[in-house]
Amino acid sequence: MSGQDPVEIFRQEAQELFEEIEQGLLDLAHRPGDRDLVDAVFRGLHTLKGSGAMFGFDALAAFTHHCETAFDRVRKGEVAATSELVGAVLACQDHMRALAEGGAASEATGEMLLAELHRVVESAGQASSAEVAAAEPDLNTWRVRFSLPADALVNGTRPLPLLDELRELGDCQVTAVTDNIPDFDILVASECHLAWDVTLVTKHGRDAIEDVFIFVIDDMTLDIQAVGEASVEAAVVEKAVVEAAPSAAAPIAAPAKDEAPAAGEGRKAGGDTVRVPAERLDEMMDRVGELVIAQSRLKQLAASSSDIALRAVAEEIERLASEMRDTMMVVRMVPIAQLFGRFRRLIHDLARDTGKTIELSTEGEATELDKTVIERLADPLIHLIRNSADHGLETPEQRLAAGKSATGNIVLAARQSGAEVVITITDDGRGVDRARVRAKAEENGLIQPGQVLSDSDLLQLIFAPGFSTAAAITNLSGRGVGMDVVKRTIEGLRGSIELSSTPGEGSVVSLRIPLTLAIIDGLLVRVGTGRYVIPLSAVEECVELSVEQDMRSTGRSLITLRDQLVPFIRLRSLFATGLAPDPHQKVVVVAVGQERVGLVVDQILGDHQTVIKPLSSFHADVGTFSGATILGDGGVALILDIAHLVAAGQRSDAQLRAAS
Repeated sequence: MSGQDPVEIFRQEAQELFEEIEQGLLDLAHRPGDRDLVDAVFRGLHTLKGSGAMFGFDALAAFTHHCETAFDRVRKGEVAATSELVGAVLACQDHMRALAEGGAASEATGEMLLAELHRVVESAGQASSAEVAAAEPDLNTWRVRFSLPADALVNGTRPLPLLDELRELGDCQVTAVTDNIPDFDILVASECHLAWDVTLVTKHGRDAIEDVFIFVIDDMTLDIQAVGEASVEAAVVEKAVVEAAPSAAAPIAAPAKDEAPAAGEGRKAGGDTVRVPAERLDEMMDRVGELVIAQSRLKQLAASSSDIALRAVAEEIERLASEMRDTMMVVRMVPIAQLFGRFRRLIHDLARDTGKTIELSTEGEATELDKTVIERLADPLIHLIRNSADHGLETPEQRLAAGKSATGNIVLAARQSGAEVVITITDDGRGVDRARVRAKAEENGLIQPGQVLSDSDLLQLIFAPGFSTAAAITNLSGRGVGMDVVKRTIEGLRGSIELSSTPGEGSVVSLRIPLTLAIIDGLLVRVGTGRYVIPLSAVEECVELSVEQDMRSTGRSLITLRDQLVPFIRLRSLFATGLAPDPHQKVVVVAVGQERVGLVVDQILGDHQTVIKPLSSFHADVGTFSGATILGDGGVALILDIAHLVAAGQRSDAQLRAAS
C-alpha cells in the first residue's frame, strides 16, 4: 500500500500548478490580449488557493487569494494585463512557492509584495477604466442544472458553498430537484440524491460558472445552457456513471464545436498515466542493476559448463535482463522540455536586471534524457545562460551601433548523438575577447607570458577556478565561480564541455552528456592483471599495436591511422603495473567530440553490460576513473573516465609538438 504523505502529494501538484501559472504569465507578457491565457492563469491560481486551503496551507491560500482577485479583474476586463502586472504576480509566485514548500517565508516580504501588487492593479485599472465602462458586458441568463455523486457528502463535498459561489456571480433562483430521492425504507442518509436547477442572471460567461465546480467537475453532472440560445450554447460535462442524468429538464443540445474545452478536460487527458515517486524508480533501477550483475555471473558459469539446458536458460535470462534494462531506461527518460521550460523565467528576470532585450528560443525539446541527469543539469545551464546574458550579449545601444538588432538572442538546443545528448547554448553577442582572456590568465599565473596555446586551450581557461574577465562584480556574475562549477558538474556527469566563439558574432557552448548514469554498455579490457571498462559509446575502433610500432613511437606516442596521427596513452605505464607488456597489445581508439586518443591495453576481453557504482569519497577526486562495476566472477573493474584521458592525451601531444 502506498504510504505517501498527502501533504507531499499536494506539494507535487502545487509544483505543477506553479509551472503552469509561470508559463502562462510569461506567454501573457508577449500576448497580453490572449483571453485563453488569462483564463488559464486564473484557473491555476484558483485551484492553488482551493487545494492549499484543503490541505491546511492557510497562509498560502490567503496570499494566493489576492493574486486570484487581481486576475479575476483582468478576466472581467477591469484591469489590463500589463507587463508590470505580470512581473508583480511572478514575484508573488516566488513567495507562494516558499509558502507551499514550508520554507521560511517572511511575512513582511509578503506584505510588501501584496502592496506592490495592489498598486500595479490600481494603476492598470485606472488606465483602462474608461474602456471598461464603455465595454461593460451585457447581462446574460443561464440555466445551470447539476447533481453530485452519491458519496459526495461522505467525501466532504458540500453543495451549499457551491450555491453560494453561484450567488456571488449574479442573481440566482435555486430549485431543488427531488425526483431521484428513493423510498424512505431504502434511503441511505449519508448519500446525496438531490439535484439543483439554478437560473442565473450574470455578466459572467460560461467559464466563470464552470470554475465554481472546478474541484468536483470530474465526478458530477453539470449542464449549463444559455437561455434563448440553448441550441448553440448547451454543453454537458459528465462522467460515465451519470449517463442517465436529467430527464425532466429541458432537452440537452449537442455541444458546440467551437466551444472552449471544459475546465477539467486537460486533467482527463492524463488519466492513463500513473504518478510514481522518483525514489521508487531509483529502487527499481538498483534492482535491475543487481539483476544484470547476477545474469553476468550466470553467463560466465554457463560458458564454462557443457550443460546445454543451463546454457539455454542463461541465454533466455540474458535476453530478459536486457529487455528489462532497456524498458527501465525508457521509464526514467523525460523530455528535456521540462528543463528548458524553467529558463523562460530566468531570461525574463535577466532582461529586467540587465536592461537588455533578450529573446530565448529552444530547439529539440522532445529530446529525452535520464531524469537524474536532467536534475543535475539545471544549475550548470543557469550559470551558462546568465553568462551569455551578462557577458555575451551587448546592450541595445551597442548592438544597434554594431549593426545588429536591438534584441539579443539566446538559443537552447538539444539533440541526441549516439549514446549522448548534445546541448548547446548559443548567443549572438560580442563573442569572447581572447586577448583579454590571455591577459587575465597570465596575470593569474595560469599560463606563462607568451606561452603558445591552441585556440581551444585558450578558451578552456575560462573554466579555470576563480577565472573571470569581468571588470566589476555584479549580482549576476564576475566572481569566477560559476564556470568552474559548470565544468566540474558536467565532468561529474561523465560529460564534456566545449566552447567556440567568433568575435562580433557570438559564442556556442556545447555540452555532451551521456543518456544515462545507471547502466552502460562497456568494453572490458585487461591492463597488467587489472580489468577495466571503457564506455562503448566512446570507442571508435580497435587496432593492434605491433612491436615495431611500439618501439618506433617511444617518446612520441603517436600512431598513424588512415594518414592521421593519433596520440596514445600506455595505460600500463599510467597505472604503473610493473609488468612486461603483452606481445600483442591493442590500441582502443576513443573520442570525445572531435578529439581522439588511443588507449594501449594488453588484451580486449569483450563487451560487458556495466552497472555503474560510484567511487567512495576518498577516490572521488581520481580523474582517471569515473566509477566502478562488479564483474560476473564477483571481481571489481574500474570504469575509465574517457573525457579526462582524452584531454590528458591531447595535452601531452601538444607539449611534444611545442618542444619539437
